Amino acid sequence: QVQLVESGGGLVQPGGSLRLSCVASGSILNINFMGWYRQAPGKERELVALITRGQSTDYLDSVKGRFSISRDNAKNTVYLQMNSLKPEDTAVYYCHAAIIGMGSSRVVYYWGKGTLVTVSS
Repeated sequence: QVQLVESGGGLVQPGGSLRLSCVASGSILNINFMGWYRQAPGKERELVALITRGQSTDYLDSVKGRFSISRDNAKNTVYLQMNSLKPEDTAVYYCHAAIIGMGSSRVVYYWGKGTLVTVSS
């Protein structure tokens, strides 16, 4: 049984910063990648940032230069540092991970329940 739990969402003014965290727990052998998606009202869920186990990264064009994704493999944790936040960043942010459990060779994809980020003055 693997679980992803996000934290760090909240209300922030335009231009402000937030740091999201996601911790994976359970009988985990390896996490191939971890990432953050977001979904705003009336819009499709979109990939915000992705990081591999070797710390290769990819970002949504609109957040490049403002957001930074990182991970701590020893703690099975991924972070999203969000700076210079804009109202259009308002969304529910979801953690996503590709995980191989102990004793297995099969990748299973997991989602967190989401954390709300609201950027407003």
